[in-house]
Amino acid sequence: AMTTIGDLPEDVLVELLSLLPARDLLRTCRLVCTQWRYVVDLTTLWKRKCQRDGFYRQNLDRSVSDWKIFYMLCHLKRNLIKNPCAEENFQHWTLDDNEGDEWKIEDLPGAHGNNPPDPRVHKYFVTSYGPCFKSQLITLKKEGYWNQLMDEKRPEITVKDWYAARFDCGCRYELTVRLLSEDYIVLEEFHPEPVIIEQWSDARWREISHTFQNYPAGVRHIWFQHGGQDTQYWAGWYGIRVTNTSITLGPQT
Repeated sequence: AMTTIGDLPEDVLVELLSLLPARDLLRTCRLVCTQWRYVVDLTTLWKRKCQRDGFYRQNLDRSVSDWKIFYMLCHLKRNLIKNPCAEENFQHWTLDDNEGDEWKIEDLPGAHGNNPPDPRVHKYFVTSYGPCFKSQLITLKKEGYWNQLMDEKRPEITVKDWYAARFDCGCRYELTVRLLSEDYIVLEEFHPEPVIIEQWSDARWREISHTFQNYPAGVRHIWFQHGGQDTQYWAGWYGIRVTNTSITLGPQT
């Protein structure tokens, strides 16, 4: 007769423990006994969790070096930019420059504009004839990304932003993304040349995307800033339009 859970065959124990949240496995189950610690550290257990949560694909087998970390990154993965599509007014954004007639929020497609490819996006932020820039500071630890993970695994950091002009006015778009240390020292930066869009453009929404890889150890914050202005100094809101910003960490599943 079986007397304890410890008598279960290893594969059954893997199956059972894989049902538990990762947090409980690492903080509690791992400390129960040497057998449980061994099972919790098994690649098969984390692979099983990936299968259960839909993170597993056959073609990943060769490329994943650590299934536990892979699971944690997939599980944590979400957009770290808050209020990316102007649904909550300017909440979570710091308005660094707010000149001309200031930042404004408008409904898509907007005057002399187009809809972006993603039908779930309904609003955008729009700039005026003076410099308009807004930013967000992301603190990685607050979002669940612990220091050792950032320093040893250096998960890919992917930044995406969408911008568009009005058909009837020229404008400029600028983007700066910085990976910062604990003391806000810049460890790496993505700051492409400003995009100048001429008057009578196609007014299409365009995506800009950048992935940070193999960056230095010590990244604790990500600072994101975008904005611009119109190039014809027209009163009102004829400048660059931005929406659907995202910053995600981890595997591109």
